[in-house]
Amino acid sequence: MKKILFTAIAAAAVFSCTEKNSGPSYPIEPVAFTSVKVSDEFWGQRLKASREVTIPLAFSKCEETGRYENFVRATKPDSTYVIGGYSFDDTDVYKTIEGASYILQTYPDAGLEAYIDSVLTLVAAAQEADGYLNTARQMNPWHPHEWEGPQRWSKVEELSHEFYNLGHMVEGAIAHYQATGKRNFLDIAIKYADCVCREIGPGENQIVRVPGHEIAEMALAKLYTVTGDRKYLDQARFFVDRRGTTGRRDEYSQAHLPILEQDEAVGHAVRATYFYSGVADVAALTGDQKYIDAIDRIWENIVSKKLYITGGVGATNRGEAFGKNYELPNESAYCETCAAIGFVYFNYRMFLLHGESKYFDVLERTLYNGLISGVSEEGNSFFYPNPLECNRLYQRQPWFGCACCPSNICRFIPSVPGYVYAVKDDNLYVNLYMSNTLTQELDGQAIVLSQNTDYPWNGDIRISIDNSPERPFTLRLRIPGWVRGEVVPSDLYSYADDVRLDYSVSVNGEKIEAELQDGYFCIRRKWNEGDKVELHLDMAERSVVANEAVEADRGKHSLERGPIVFCQETVQGVTDTIPYYHWAHRGPSSMKVWL
Repeated sequence: MKKILFTAIAAAAVFSCTEKNSGPSYPIEPVAFTSVKVSDEFWGQRLKASREVTIPLAFSKCEETGRYENFVRATKPDSTYVIGGYSFDDTDVYKTIEGASYILQTYPDAGLEAYIDSVLTLVAAAQEADGYLNTARQMNPWHPHEWEGPQRWSKVEELSHEFYNLGHMVEGAIAHYQATGKRNFLDIAIKYADCVCREIGPGENQIVRVPGHEIAEMALAKLYTVTGDRKYLDQARFFVDRRGTTGRRDEYSQAHLPILEQDEAVGHAVRATYFYSGVADVAALTGDQKYIDAIDRIWENIVSKKLYITGGVGATNRGEAFGKNYELPNESAYCETCAAIGFVYFNYRMFLLHGESKYFDVLERTLYNGLISGVSEEGNSFFYPNPLECNRLYQRQPWFGCACCPSNICRFIPSVPGYVYAVKDDNLYVNLYMSNTLTQELDGQAIVLSQNTDYPWNGDIRISIDNSPERPFTLRLRIPGWVRGEVVPSDLYSYADDVRLDYSVSVNGEKIEAELQDGYFCIRRKWNEGDKVELHLDMAERSVVANEAVEADRGKHSLERGPIVFCQETVQGVTDTIPYYHWAHRGPSSMKVWL
């Protein structure tokens, strides 16, 4: 098998990854990960660990656990073969390829690219003529995986994960296409998406189904922006509209009501955040106010009643789910790593819809705390849940049989460069602070700038204009909520001290003033090569208290500095305060965030 994987290179037509998309974009347009080269100490270490440890580990696990062998077996169905594992095992392959594709942008690697192509050769061979691809059925169609139904799609609203597999396939394929310009994976994904669009819908000879585990909604929306083909957005909208109207009617899968009637985040937190991300996509790409109102209500509910101070979501292991309003226990907090990733996706899309800094304030809190806590700094061990208190032995694990969290980390960490900037007309948004170089087209002109900082450890950010744009443009610098005295954009948490932080901005050494617009300090001018912008954000240790309605946190406080939440950890009888994301790196310990 390994020999096949390392030597089988797929022949593929090569298209330019900078080819203009014909489909419309969001009100605020993303800046692709391919435009940003990170040189940051904090994130550089994480990207290095992903490249050198996490992604090779994930590929090796795909080999040793038979993920690749499943695609080979799918080409020669066997009625005697007993299918094991999970019905979504194919997604571990897709997610790892996605992460590896992001890494290829920063670290070109011909060997890695060839390895990916060899895997895609196996994937392509397993695809049926009409585009269907789901090895949990294909290896033995007569006796498929126990979670599969007797026919295609018959249990897709339950446990077959056929649409979930599609979603991760599309996400991985788009990343691979953007990173390499190759269409070998993208064509596989389009073929499967076309199969779903033909067979699922309200029309004659179609059947009405929605995903059991969501992600296809957001993936199909993304495929629409890449290809310009409206049918993919229509399919995403169909999945959004029909949830809550089919045979599946439960809170666990957010199917208790149609989305336009929902006003509270409920059920399995990963499924929920993926679904809400898809709804935000549909809202942004259609401009339909009904969807905008619905998804605004859901976001407000989470941020005002169901969000942990670490940015984690999902209060209970009962269904890996959101709890009731203000139900935020600490020791039993579930806060699955995948849910943190999904919540980043959700907030990112809400920003692309509305253009307000508060969404990145929440995203940043999740990113620096409840998300990266899910993987060791070495990149070789993982948390599934991320509790806020631990009085027992609790260690990151080298892998899981249900590998959704490690493989999700594989794809997310290398994608971080794509979250730093965004654009609208001649406005350039700077949303995250890390050392990097940006090369981007803005309103028809090339922009090259570099950012240098030791953030999140101090609040000094230096931005240099590295070319001479012909026309003026507006640089929009996010002033984080924690500088402006706002823990989160609600009354769920507040600062309990008298510390007052401030910020300042200068251009070429001259301090300038401006009113904030949607949380952004805006500088509009004709820029010249060598112009320098300096942003200073005060940082100090702050004490935070929770809303009195949060029973678990009454009479307690937590500590944070800048975007970093701290915890108190005891290791071998010695207690000290460290960043929450760093806990459990020194062996068995007890830990608490709320003191």
